[in-house]
Amino acid sequence: MKSAVETLEPTRVKLTVEVSYEELTPSIDHAYQHIAKDVSIPGFRKGKVPPRIIDQRIGFGAVLEHAVNDALPGFYRDAVRESGVSPLGQPDVEVTAVPVDKAGDLTFTAEVDVRPEFELPELSSLTLEVDPVDVDDDEIEERLEVLRQRFATLQGVERAAADTDFVVLDLTAVIDGEEVDTVSGISYQIGSGNMLEGLDEAVTGLAAGETATFTAPLAGGDRAGEEAEVTVTVTGVKEQELPDVDDEFAQLASEFDTLEELRADLRAQASTGKVNGQAVQARDKLLDALLEAVDFPVPAAVVEAEVVRHLESEDRLEDDEHRAEVQVEATDALRRQLLLDALAESLSVQVSQNELLDFLVRTAQQYRVDPNEFVQNADRTGQIPVFVGEIARNKSLALALRKVTVVDADGLAVDLTPFIGADEDDAEAGADVELDVADEGVEVVEVATPAEADLADELASVEATEAPAAADAADAADADDAPAKPARARKTPAKKAAKADEEATTDAKADDAKAGDEAPAKPARTRKAPAKKRADAAE
Repeated sequence: MKSAVETLEPTRVKLTVEVSYEELTPSIDHAYQHIAKDVSIPGFRKGKVPPRIIDQRIGFGAVLEHAVNDALPGFYRDAVRESGVSPLGQPDVEVTAVPVDKAGDLTFTAEVDVRPEFELPELSSLTLEVDPVDVDDDEIEERLEVLRQRFATLQGVERAAADTDFVVLDLTAVIDGEEVDTVSGISYQIGSGNMLEGLDEAVTGLAAGETATFTAPLAGGDRAGEEAEVTVTVTGVKEQELPDVDDEFAQLASEFDTLEELRADLRAQASTGKVNGQAVQARDKLLDALLEAVDFPVPAAVVEAEVVRHLESEDRLEDDEHRAEVQVEATDALRRQLLLDALAESLSVQVSQNELLDFLVRTAQQYRVDPNEFVQNADRTGQIPVFVGEIARNKSLALALRKVTVVDADGLAVDLTPFIGADEDDAEAGADVELDVADEGVEVVEVATPAEADLADELASVEATEAPAAADAADAADADDAPAKPARARKTPAKKAAKADEEATTDAKADDAKAGDEAPAKPARTRKAPAKKRADAAE
């Protein structure tokens, strides 16, 4: 087989592939066997029809078409591997020449979006500054106040409602004279601002049994966003009584006997939280620094496919203003993924089977799906390579953080070893590496890249733009997905031209996909992947 690569654009190439008749012969033999099982010809049992009879009755063109459809994905895979390109999305395949009279070469072209080439900066030259871990007394008092509110009691009062009071409300919403919603006995804290606009102002100063009317957009339901005339009646007013801050409160709210011990524990918690925050901050600043240091184009077709997928999921294809917002988000997310993929490649990141299984189990739990079903559906729908990529991106950020310098605002070195480990520890224990902090993951657009194990079977496993993989696998666990109809390659004018089967695989982030327990990656949906992917993946 001969192949050549022509660069059409920085993010798109054209592969021209020539396959000799001898290389195509095994697929032709298989085509004869397959057709022999399907046709009924007098005088011959099914499966025993000789090739010459098939040529006479069916025609060699049908055999050739079957053989090309069967062999094309493998030849495309080999051409991708030989060329060294990294496909993104589905290729546009066209068969330009086929063997004639059982002689000659099969020739086809494949245009496909690819990952752009760019140089990453030297990681050891980067210095990241993060916030210090100092905890002041005001922070301790804030935590103590939150704890007091958790153990507060409510007492009914005979007075007008004031700020921070809890009120019991009956609400009725009317639009154009039609009652569209009503609720009774709902509890609300004045000043929380988590219900309707204008509600705080309407109920402040009302006593039990008093009513007020105001206008506000509805926050939910079928008429969400529409202006409604809302009538609110206060049926009860309660004030919050906070416990005194003393040893007795410490015993009530914690396992400690004294207030001094409780304060010390709150300080330790705040310090731990800030240390975790340093790791998250370092991760985010590293990604920002890398994005700022490199400039590369992103494949427009891949971005557009993600935009359309996103808008279709929201049924907003005609919303041009929202389309513009989604396009910016999708472009930024794809840039993050491409950069992290390049980072993972430069650091030779490998994903172990244990890491993959652990990720799949935790993602299944996040979506409240049986892990066995989740794994089976992820494998069946071709999403495993996407998850592997998500984990690799997550690991790449953790490994890269080992090579940069991290300091606080005072210029003091910050040790992130508890979160990212050390090369020496990995060498001794063979430990898996990932940024071990709880945080929302880095949002990426999931795009499948070649995975060796899957390339052997289907063209779809080589190149497909992925939808959020985790969500799709979770949905598939609840309902069987109908198989996608294969897309066919364009035929040449000749009657014997063959068609190339292609299948698209789908992905989860999530967006994205958020990974509840992993810092760097998520799925996300543009999945704000994912991503995630989410999840634990670096975008």
